[in-house]
Amino acid sequence: MERLNEILKELGISKVKLAKCLGVSRQMIYNYLELDDINKWPKDKKVILFNLLGIKSADEIDNIKVNTDYIMAVETRINNLFENTQKNTEITDSNIIFSGLSEKNRNLLKSIINELKDGLSDENDTDAYNDAVYIYNYLKALDGHQEFKYMLAFISKVACKTKPDEFVYDKEKQYILEAILYLSMTLYKNKSYSESKIIAAHKRFEDEIEEKTEVYNSRTWELNRTKLKAMQELGITEVTTANLSEFLAKVDELSRQ
Repeated sequence: MERLNEILKELGISKVKLAKCLGVSRQMIYNYLELDDINKWPKDKKVILFNLLGIKSADEIDNIKVNTDYIMAVETRINNLFENTQKNTEITDSNIIFSGLSEKNRNLLKSIINELKDGLSDENDTDAYNDAVYIYNYLKALDGHQEFKYMLAFISKVACKTKPDEFVYDKEKQYILEAILYLSMTLYKNKSYSESKIIAAHKRFEDEIEEKTEVYNSRTWELNRTKLKAMQELGITEVTTANLSEFLAKVDELSRQ
């Protein structure tokens, strides 16, 4: 089983991708790979795996040599396996969500959606759900927080998806924050930190977030109150295209009072 895990890694077949190939949940894949013998797998799942790897029995696994030709052959078999089902499940270019996007941006958005969809396909995978929630919150927080973009670049580099000397934002600031993040990750991995200082730092972090949340909620309440007052003074019950300009002008007027 150890060699099988190595082969899957060399082929770039993730747990999510393998789960789709076998028609099971990602958690079930983890369960299969934890078994000490592939012959303990359900027969139908074992046959599918053997077909993908181009072998007839478990005895042939140790003899597999992963090279460019083998990778392409496996990828072709995987593509053939999903050729029919992908037509029914993939998000197509005709979907309204892609309206107005260039081909480059459309392809990127499709890849992001499909990646999230794979993670959310297992209703029992709470980690995948929480991952998606945090990603959503992160995207909402990007606007106005340039440092968050530097963090994204750092993560992409750590994952070996981006060259370490690539800087698409403010090079100097991005360079500094990446160095600081690297030092922090090194301290974390090596456990080179004082527990008492960590506790104190996290307490300061909690206090700061609570304070920011209180301010945010206060500002949100005030803005909602201003909007409601504007609608009352204008004698409208809803904001429409026709009265939008007048509504915004009234909100601005009340905000400056």
